[in-house]
Amino acid sequence: MLKNVNLKRKLARDEYKRVLPDLQQRVFGLEKACWDNSVSSIVVVEGWDGAGKGAAIAALTQRMDPRGFKLYPITKPSQEERRRPWMWRFWMKVPDKGDMVIFNHSWYYRVLDARIDKETNEVEWRQGYRDIIEFERMMADSGVVIIKLFLHISKKDQKKRLRTTEKDPLESWRVTPTDWDRHRRYDDYMVAIEDMLELTESEHAPWTIVEASSRWFARKKIFDTIIAALETRLGALAPSSQDAHERAERESDLRDASEMLDENKLEQDQDDESAGDEE
Repeated sequence: MLKNVNLKRKLARDEYKRVLPDLQQRVFGLEKACWDNSVSSIVVVEGWDGAGKGAAIAALTQRMDPRGFKLYPITKPSQEERRRPWMWRFWMKVPDKGDMVIFNHSWYYRVLDARIDKETNEVEWRQGYRDIIEFERMMADSGVVIIKLFLHISKKDQKKRLRTTEKDPLESWRVTPTDWDRHRRYDDYMVAIEDMLELTESEHAPWTIVEASSRWFARKKIFDTIIAALETRLGALAPSSQDAHERAERESDLRDASEMLDENKLEQDQDDESAGDEE
């Protein structure tokens, strides 16, 4: 499946910046409509290390009302969590009525990292698939919108991104020996990911493969996918997209005015400093 994905799909940064305000305002409006109509949603963001999951989530949530969503970055289970059924920690994070919950990594840890690192044996990770399917079915049956995204990049692109981040003094801490170890096992992960996509694809919880070679294309596709899913669920209850466009334009005008005021203030401060030096 992933081998057939076209990773050459691009979007210019200027075009992304042009459409971003509308996309963010549309998500904000849909978030409010979901809150008003008790429509809950789960957004699962999976993908390769270095594919841009964190930055994409930041762009998505930048203009959202923080009262209407929760973000959970998922890592290895704690000692307390290991003493409980493995899905317990995710049941504790399901959304309240009207809320959106975003997972940066998720219950798929069980059939990806835990499988590759042999934290679970084959019987356990295979059982994990059945547990995941049942969990997602129960969420969907209770009215939760499930949106699952996988950000895909090539092994070559992943290596380039890890090296670039490692060379940045402010960002190098993000790259760990574990990241490089996973990169070396890219092909092993590819097998596990293909299994995951095939075995957990369903009508109520479909996967969307996000071509992430272009970060701007990837972010726009994430916005488009989430917007389409929420619009479909809300139907006639979805707010007008024209309203979102008008709010984006007003916000743009305010931002331009604020930047102009900041520039004028900076020029005034510089003039004052120059006058002080002359005295």
